[in-house]
Amino acid sequence: MNDSPGTHVIADAPRTPGPSGIRASDADREQVGSVLADALGDGRLDHEEYLARLDSAYEAKTVGELAGLTADLGRAGPAGAAAPADLARSAGTENIISVLGSAERTGRWLVEPRTNVSTLMGSVVLDMREAVFAQPTSTVQCAVLLGSLEVVVPPGVTVRDRTASVLGCSDASRSDTGGTGGRASVVLTGVTVLGSVSVRTADPSDSPD
Repeated sequence: MNDSPGTHVIADAPRTPGPSGIRASDADREQVGSVLADALGDGRLDHEEYLARLDSAYEAKTVGELAGLTADLGRAGPAGAAAPADLARSAGTENIISVLGSAERTGRWLVEPRTNVSTLMGSVVLDMREAVFAQPTSTVQCAVLLGSLEVVVPPGVTVRDRTASVLGCSDASRSDTGGTGGRASVVLTGVTVLGSVSVRTADPSDSPD
């Protein structure tokens, strides 16, 4: 039917997207990355699955896409997804994620019993020279893709390398017998793909490289 003269036609207002269609923020992507790191640490994801999902997380446009990456892990992604969940850090575990950037722990900080390190084309430095160890043995679970992880320990701390490398390199094994004082030990596990894991021993008074 034709509109009569003088009649104003009101255009339909833009539709509000459902929860799953809301645009994802960087914080949303980092939350999902934390959930994936936890799943890698407790064995619910293997390394290949973890790296593929992490890559998809940082390419996701909506919270619905992010929720799909964690739907089978028992915990959902960011708030606003179909089934939001509490993504608080697990007790005794720290997640460190670096994507196209760098992350560092230095000075006086608490080394949790488990630290999950994930880097995609980025770098992570764990300087433990002045750190406080929550337990005598700490595990660093790493997933390094086209990036690097450097661990710096003081004399007397043993580092044991249990990582696997795929077209990558690791010199962590050189520190296996370095710590004889029984102060603490660090176990490195995980996988390095086209990246590197390095360990060095230095006194707290030494200047960083």
